[in-house]
Formats: sequence, C-alpha cells, structure tokens
Amino acid sequence: QVQLVESGGGLVQAGGSLRLSCAASRSIVMLNAIGWYRQAPGKQRELVARMSSDGSTNYADSVKGRFTISRDNSKITGYLQMNSLKPEDTAVYYCKAAFGGINGDFWGRGTQVTVSS
Repeated sequence: QVQLVESGGGLVQAGGSLRLSCAASRSIVMLNAIGWYRQAPGKQRELVARMSSDGSTNYADSVKGRFTISRDNSKITGYLQMNSLKPEDTAVYYCKAAFGGINGDFWGRGTQVTVSS
C-alpha cells in the first residue's frame, strides 16, 4: 500500500496563489500518473488536472491558464500550482496517483483550499 499526503492548502484572497503538494509515503515506488481533483460543498468531485506517465497533461476548462500540474519523480511528489485564485476554486483538493509495479490508484485525504473575495 502507498499513502498519499497532500499539503499546501489554506486561506488566500482572490487573485492569490497556492501550491499544493502530494507526497507518497514510500520512497521505492515510481510515480506514474497523477491527478488533482476537488470537491466543493454540495457538489460532486471533479477533475482539476491530470498528468499521464508520458508527461501529457489535461486541465478542466475552469482552471486552464491558471493552474499547472507537475511532478518530481525523484521525490515521488506531485504538485499543483494555483494562480489567480477565485472564490469558486474553494474546495477540498485531493490527489490521486498510480505507481509503477503497484496495482490500482491511490487517493490522498485532501487539503482544504479557501479563497475569499
């Protein structure tokens, strides 16, 4: 099993930035695909950004041009740089990752992002 731990969430004013991190608990695994999702109160969880094993990325239309997903394979860590934040970005953000040689996807427990107007 692999545990994922998100960090970097918090309270920020509209227009501000945050950088989320998603670190794996084991250092011997290889990070393949990673994705960031979010869930606002009363809404379904939605995909924010995803990076495949070949490095290709895709983003939700609502965050294109503002958010950037990246990863550091040596640290088995994924990142989500969020700029020009808006109140509608307020949600709990979760990372999901797949690892080489380990079946299945793994979810973190989430980190709260709150954007004030």
